Amino acid sequence: MDQLRAIRYFCKVAETGSFTKAAKSFNVPPSSLSRRVADLEKSLGATLLKRSTRMVKLTEVGQIYYEDMQQVLSQLKQSHETVRSYQSTPMGRLRISSMVGFGEKILLPLLDEFSALYPEIVLDISLSDELSTLGRDDVDIAIRGGYAPNERVLAIRLMDNGFIPVAAPAYLEKYGVPKTVMELKQHNGLYFKAPTGATPWLARISGQWQDVSGPAVAISNNGDWLAKKACNGEGILMSTRWALASYLQSEQLQELTFEHELAITQHADVAVYLLYQKQRYLVPKVKAAVDFLVDRIKNSYSGLAIK
Repeated sequence: MDQLRAIRYFCKVAETGSFTKAAKSFNVPPSSLSRRVADLEKSLGATLLKRSTRMVKLTEVGQIYYEDMQQVLSQLKQSHETVRSYQSTPMGRLRISSMVGFGEKILLPLLDEFSALYPEIVLDISLSDELSTLGRDDVDIAIRGGYAPNERVLAIRLMDNGFIPVAAPAYLEKYGVPKTVMELKQHNGLYFKAPTGATPWLARISGQWQDVSGPAVAISNNGDWLAKKACNGEGILMSTRWALASYLQSEQLQELTFEHELAITQHADVAVYLLYQKQRYLVPKVKAAVDFLVDRIKNSYSGLAIK
């Protein structure tokens, strides 16, 4: 029995819920495909599929086997692509996932230059702030903000991702400049909403973290919208320096400084990371993208990047 082919047949039946549909995708007779799956079950000594006249469903052990085989087939596909692509021209579809703000402000402009350098690579870009893992996203490269990930991937630290407090001159003129972090409790707050919820204002005082958040006037996961409200003098905003760079440069917003450390999390050393699976770096399109992005981000954003 060709076990690999039988496994592919079984996985397709599991996905489609039909021997006929699975057979059609492989351009083989349904009877032939069904026999191979039956032979696979016989060799394993287990029933993987519940068969009826209307549909085909996975058994409990069939579900476990299907999930295991999906990982095996995915790894096999990656290995084949690595061998075929080794020392060849970077080409094919490159899937990149990034958090929204970073993607819009930094990643997408850089990818215009990347496309000009590598015209045979088709970019497939997804922007999302949802918490997820690299494997589940089914992407080649992911850019995430936060702490060093616990995934079995390589993580390159691109730049600091700490939040800083800012406000418009008009707001400060009207409400006054807060002199201490405790005074922030009396000021209007514009809050960024992360996947885990609205980010608080936390101050480290005498070694202890205290919530110094002011009353909220707006909460959103759209950083640009919050920044515009801050520019309109509606409140104090805490966001990343890279996201606020243009507003600070144009002096539409100014950074507030305090004696005590101010942050949105008690976890230190948050950063922006570029993530990829180690074996994927051998694929030319992935290597080209990783090297390009790391070089451009660290050189173009030297004031923000980790050297």
